[in-house]
Amino acid sequence: KTVIALTSGLILTLLFLRWESQAVEPILPLSLFKNHTFNITSVLGFIIGAGMFGALIMLPLYLQVVKGESPSSAGLKLIPLMLGIVTTSIFSGKAISKTGKYKKFPIAGTIIMTSGLALMTTLDTNTPYWQVAIFAAMVGMGLGLTMQTMVIALQNSIDFKELGVATTSNTFFRSLGSVFGAAIFGTILTNRLGHYLAKDFADLAATNPSAVAGFDAAKLEGVTNNTAILADLPTIIQQTVLQSFVNSFHVVFVVAAPIIAIGIFCAFKLREVPLRTTMQFKEAKEEAAGEAIG
Repeated sequence: KTVIALTSGLILTLLFLRWESQAVEPILPLSLFKNHTFNITSVLGFIIGAGMFGALIMLPLYLQVVKGESPSSAGLKLIPLMLGIVTTSIFSGKAISKTGKYKKFPIAGTIIMTSGLALMTTLDTNTPYWQVAIFAAMVGMGLGLTMQTMVIALQNSIDFKELGVATTSNTFFRSLGSVFGAAIFGTILTNRLGHYLAKDFADLAATNPSAVAGFDAAKLEGVTNNTAILADLPTIIQQTVLQSFVNSFHVVFVVAAPIIAIGIFCAFKLREVPLRTTMQFKEAKEEAAGEAIG
């Protein structure tokens, strides 16, 4: 099924590109890919989208499963991540308006975000919430420094007549990254969880056979969707399951951090173009309007 889905997706993508190359008013003008900044911000947006949703999905799941938080409580404990986004978005916006320079912000943002995800590999069953909050805030700060700056860099390097489609295309690639990130990290978690549960229970059976005697492993099915199952398990079984989850989360974050690190390379490749002035913007707008009328 996976091979069929991937093959179908590839064929549909090729058909879409062929259609767009012949369309009079394409949804995604292929000429945009001749623009260096568009290419860099699209790749960076895809990477950032994957990392963002990796954190937004995995952190609440960690808080619910490992720390025993309710869904609403786990959601509220993501506030540091959101505060990080808001704070650095405002800061970078003001700094860019004042200096006219923007390249350093996505570089710093991707480095901070990569560091935050890398630090999440240290999370375990005893990690205090203040550490989780710091790591989440770091990811949020990285996102805030990067997402807004990507849009500024893109809009500053695109012809006015293509401003709308370029901006929405960048958003599309970020959303596409989110989809892939959620799917990839979710698959890794599920795969590794099955592996660690089998391994950890085998180790437990070897060292303490009485602990697993008569235990029905089928009780663990669907534990990621219903964490209340854990509360009904014997203490030693519960600890084993939680450790399996922790090990699985570690693998997810170990994979996520290098993916975001690729964004650092992309950020360094971003070309810093002087910001357009109000007069240049007005002239470009009038020129685009004239072409539309003509």
